[in-house]
Amino acid sequence: MASTTDAPLGINPWLIAVAVMSSTFMEVLDTTVVNVSLPHIAGSLSSSTNEATWTLTSYLVANAIILPMTGWLATRFGRKRLLMLSVTGFTAASFLCGLAPSLGFLIFFRIVQGACGGGLQPLSQAILLESFPPEKRGQAMAFWALGIVVAPMLGPVAGGWLTDNYSWRWVFYINVPIGVLALMLTQMFVFDPEYLRKERTGIDYWGIGLLALGIGSLQIMLDKGQEADWFGSHFILTLAILAFIGLAGLILRELTTEHPVIDLSVFRYRSYAIGTFMMTIVGFVLYGSTVLLPLLMQELLGYTATHAGVTNLPRGLASFLAMPFIGILVGKVDSRKLLGAGFLASAVAMFLLSRLSLDAGFWNFWWTLMLQGAALGLIFVPLTTVTNDPVPKERMGNATSIFNLMRNLGASVGISMVETITVRKQQTHINALGRHVTPADLQTRQMIEHMRAFFMSQGKDAATATKQAYGAVWGMVQRQAAMLSYNDAFRFLGIMFLALFPLIFLLRKPKGGGPVMVE
Repeated sequence: MASTTDAPLGINPWLIAVAVMSSTFMEVLDTTVVNVSLPHIAGSLSSSTNEATWTLTSYLVANAIILPMTGWLATRFGRKRLLMLSVTGFTAASFLCGLAPSLGFLIFFRIVQGACGGGLQPLSQAILLESFPPEKRGQAMAFWALGIVVAPMLGPVAGGWLTDNYSWRWVFYINVPIGVLALMLTQMFVFDPEYLRKERTGIDYWGIGLLALGIGSLQIMLDKGQEADWFGSHFILTLAILAFIGLAGLILRELTTEHPVIDLSVFRYRSYAIGTFMMTIVGFVLYGSTVLLPLLMQELLGYTATHAGVTNLPRGLASFLAMPFIGILVGKVDSRKLLGAGFLASAVAMFLLSRLSLDAGFWNFWWTLMLQGAALGLIFVPLTTVTNDPVPKERMGNATSIFNLMRNLGASVGISMVETITVRKQQTHINALGRHVTPADLQTRQMIEHMRAFFMSQGKDAATATKQAYGAVWGMVQRQAAMLSYNDAFRFLGIMFLALFPLIFLLRKPKGGGPVMVE
């Protein structure tokens, strides 16, 4: 008779949860905590802000390459050993990032940091799913989702506060005590299950090489695409070709080799395949909106980085408060119903954001972000539970690796796409608004005259005041066009949530008592 839980005898599964999530929260936080520190890093290390962005790109590329290999690495070296090595490497690399005397040194250890942190998300998810009995997996996934959803939202706030009050180096130093604590907790409470045996099979060198080529090229392409004008750049075009060759070759290789580094056969389970696709789109929308809001607040509404971070806190707060209750509901209510409610509520939140204007204040964001935060809890917890329900426990590590990879890739695509939408839609709206702002328009002439008179009252001569009046009107057109472009992007994200709703009917209802084999 199988045990209802795979937590080691005498160890409370919640202690295991705290052990694995302390390091995972730290790793996810580092995907966004550096963003607001880039100007300070660039100034301190005598580089441009554009060059400093490689500290973000290098981390994401290394993270994405290692992430899908986690299941294979765990079977080869042991899950606990891999987890402890990952935490140790991540903590040491964080400390060395803080000591970085040059940008090259910092980028190198960000690569090490990303590679060591790549396995933390799938390892923590697999351990939690196996340590809790089926009826409590919803609560376990609620705890896991807290780290995955809340950490990226707290990153800019924590990074801004540490940078403003201490130094950008403390963004990395803060990881050291957390990493040491995570290492101690992992040693005490995490153990490999009996069915997870170390396998000394052949190494799929071709698979690893194609994975690095495909995922690495894709990640760099997505991160630098808008900056380089996408396929107008030979660099981006080359990356796109390499990504296609690498990923297509990887799929063919992994489907035919005897010992694949990524086991794609888990996609035979219908709920897993559909759920993973849905999580890819959720990552797209979540991270896309997470990037848009601070930019909107700082570029158009004049918020400081700290003020923008605080204004975004309601989303994380609502998720933090809602997820424990949703975790309890998952065991009592059909997860598909909760998921449907989450998609609808998230779509409503996006459509509300698409109606904002330049007069928006704190409370316009507050209630909408509270709604979105609670809705994310209704999505992440049920979707994670339903998706992984049919997967056998001995294949859980591989399944969670792919699941987390697709969420991260969705996030990268989402960030790139919303940036492209806002830039190109802004130009479209400038052209549309500009047709009505001409000297032939009476209201435009009156506005220019009022502004010209104002500047002359400030001591400017007539010629300078006229130029400033025209510049001020042009600035107003640009700001209104930018606001409309943000509205378009939020509306697009809302439509994507609605498009996911019909897929819920293709998911199988989770069965309590263990995994269900689905043809």
